[in-house]
Amino acid sequence: MIGEWNNGTGRRKSSVARVFLKKGSGKITVNGKDIQEYFGRETSIMIAKQPLVLTNNTGAFDIQINVHGGGESGQA
Repeated sequence: MIGEWNNGTGRRKSSVARVFLKKGSGKITVNGKDIQEYFGRETSIMIAKQPLVLTNNTGAFDIQINVHGGGESGQA
C-alpha cells in the first residue's frame, strides 16, 4: 500500500491484524471479503466497527484488514 494509506497492527490473544485505512466511503474489507461476508455474526461486526462509531467516522474511511490466527471473536 503506497500513497495515502495509513497502517497499523493490532493483536488480541493469538490473532494478529494489519489494518490499512484511507479517506473514503466507509467500505471495510477483511481478508479480501466484505466485513458482512467475513464475519457471520452481527456481534462481531459491531465489535469491529466500535472505534469508528465512537469517533463518528463510520463513513469516513475505507479500511482493508488482513487478519490471521485465533477465532472469530479474537479477530473482531
